[in-house]
Amino acid sequence: MASLPSVIPVFPLPNVVLFPRVQLPLHIFEPRYRQMVKDAAATERPLIGMALLRGNWRENYEGNPEIFPVGCAGAMVRVVPLADGRFNILLQGLREYRIKEEIFQKPYRQAVVEWRPERRETLLSDQRRELCRLLEAYLPPSEAVQKLLADPTIEDELFVNFFAFHLDLPPIEKQSLLQAETLAERATCLRDILDFKLTETRWGESGGGKKPRVQ
Repeated sequence: MASLPSVIPVFPLPNVVLFPRVQLPLHIFEPRYRQMVKDAAATERPLIGMALLRGNWRENYEGNPEIFPVGCAGAMVRVVPLADGRFNILLQGLREYRIKEEIFQKPYRQAVVEWRPERRETLLSDQRRELCRLLEAYLPPSEAVQKLLADPTIEDELFVNFFAFHLDLPPIEKQSLLQAETLAERATCLRDILDFKLTETRWGESGGGKKPRVQ
């Protein structure tokens, strides 16, 4: 915890919710966020806090629209500068945070944050089996998905966060998953979302609804 900074740059987006241990590629093109990448890359611990925009963010996108206070910071594990000043970067999800105060002294937003304690949690075996059952029913048949569901070497945290991030769910539902205080709560929330989606799918089958997917 001591190695994590108390102030981090914040990158708000309307459709991305990052989770710990998940990788997120980003293309950075706005001038203010190009500067954010340069500044973060020059620090000892290059982190960027991802945050989900909320409310009528379109009305003030060029300014500092409202964001959810809980987000996930990612470590910049790859930075590829492009000839025109843009960047391709790769974030590795690191830790959830809660914003205590926002700072607007630079072209981009910064925040004083409180870090969620690092916990190596595990699920009850029944919880994971139930998630596997629902995911198998929810997703189209896929050899890759079957391997993921059947692989016992994938730790519970990565298992839950991978599907929380990659499932094609509305951003607000992913935000609710991120805000869960424990891994067990996140798994329960994901189970409830999947159960509801499966019920919706059964209701809509006669109308020819589309099968859900992994992003």
